[in-house]
Amino acid sequence: MIPMKYVFPMTVLAAALAVPSFAAARQVTFETQMSNYGGDGAYVALYLTDRAGQYHSTLWVAGPKVKYHRHLRDWSRAKGGARVDGVTGASVGAGKTLRVTLDLADTLIDAGYEVRIDTAVEDMKKNPSEVVAPLTTAGANKAVQGSGYVKSFRYSL
Repeated sequence: MIPMKYVFPMTVLAAALAVPSFAAARQVTFETQMSNYGGDGAYVALYLTDRAGQYHSTLWVAGPKVKYHRHLRDWSRAKGGARVDGVTGASVGAGKTLRVTLDLADTLIDAGYEVRIDTAVEDMKKNPSEVVAPLTTAGANKAVQGSGYVKSFRYSL
């Protein structure tokens, strides 16, 4: 039998060890509305950089053919030839919306990270770092305008 004076400290310790597993991540929805640019489906890389602008990780890549990923210039260069560490899907058509919901570590939010988006369309202009948005609670649900094929981008926590 455990002496009573140890029950409370052991309970507190058990709770402290259990809580991080519940609070380690949250669902974040990223929504990228494409403009009506009048071309083929766009390749889109959605990725994170740290406060120094260094590549952290890939969240999503829209566009199935790896040979065209090099046209997503800033993302391709930043990951340094490493394999894609995010999820991939189909390219995104003009006027369509790319909506992606992912579990994101709480430690990335309000910690100086930025969400970046590169876009490219076959036989059209390439847009490296077309969208750059700080990943903050204050920035959630606020639209950011793209400088190329992205009409608007927003995320919700």
